Amino acid sequence: MNILILSAGTRDKVVQYFNKELNGEGKVIATDCSNLAPAVYEADEFRLVTRINVPGYIDRVLDICKKDDIKAVFSLIDPELSMIAEREQDFRDIGVTPVISPYDLVETCFNKVKMAKMFAEYGLKTGKVYTSIEDFKSAVDAGEISYPIFVKPICGSASLHINMVSSDEELKGLFAMYDDLMIQEYMRGQEYGADVYVDMISGKCTAIFLKKKIKMRAGETDKSVSVKDEALFSIIAEFVEKAGFRGMIDIDLFDIDGEWYFSEVNPRFGGGYPHAYECGVNMPRSLINNLKGHTNPVTIGEYEEGIVMMKYNEVMIRDMRDEELIP
Repeated sequence: MNILILSAGTRDKVVQYFNKELNGEGKVIATDCSNLAPAVYEADEFRLVTRINVPGYIDRVLDICKKDDIKAVFSLIDPELSMIAEREQDFRDIGVTPVISPYDLVETCFNKVKMAKMFAEYGLKTGKVYTSIEDFKSAVDAGEISYPIFVKPICGSASLHINMVSSDEELKGLFAMYDDLMIQEYMRGQEYGADVYVDMISGKCTAIFLKKKIKMRAGETDKSVSVKDEALFSIIAEFVEKAGFRGMIDIDLFDIDGEWYFSEVNPRFGGGYPHAYECGVNMPRSLINNLKGHTNPVTIGEYEEGIVMMKYNEVMIRDMRDEELIP
């Protein structure tokens, strides 16, 4: 049972976890467009690929799947997720399971306006969103919102190009410089993250790990502590099942005056997933069980509270004197 991890980059832990859970039952094969991506050297084998925006990229991935007898494939970066979901049937036609939610759902996740509407449709609280300065100003006049606010791309990831704005002058300047921006309410509350697994066979939510975010770095959780909230577990499980998500999901949310507000859903492993795994929430094992044709039992909240994750920098040293370095 060989598993292909695309765009492994610096996500060493995820690659290590799959190697550990396969335990000799198959290989972990990793790809990246750079041979200086440390995570690929944690895999059994490495395949160098082009950047994802090069024409024919997914065809190259399909070719790797055929040659390496791949059983399942997933990506660790947002821009690649829609590409995989769009070609889901092509993967299935060669016997490969793409670990991804349906295409339309993935596209919704990466459009913040559509995502906000989706939260509302499922009865979930979320921050107010505006796509024009005029609508925002009307809401200000009506007392519905006030500065500071966030201005960000409607479609974007990894917290790129997000600006906190505190004045009309700043707001107009950003809208004059960039297209496809949105205005989002600044949510004054404590941020949390939920690592979620939805069974690939049954569609049931089988695992949820909730963490209180203590510190962020480059859009990812840097320090966090494990917590539980049974009511929130039920809300999340109902939402992801009804929406039709599959596989690994990362949800960002806020506790504002005792109410849960949903911010984003990323249909992939989150950057803080190692916290969940080290607390016993074993999503690689859940996926492997599904690939063997087995459904997973529901183990939501089966971990200890008060366990802290603290990320730190590591280095990898490798002799590459005989290789061309591809950054």
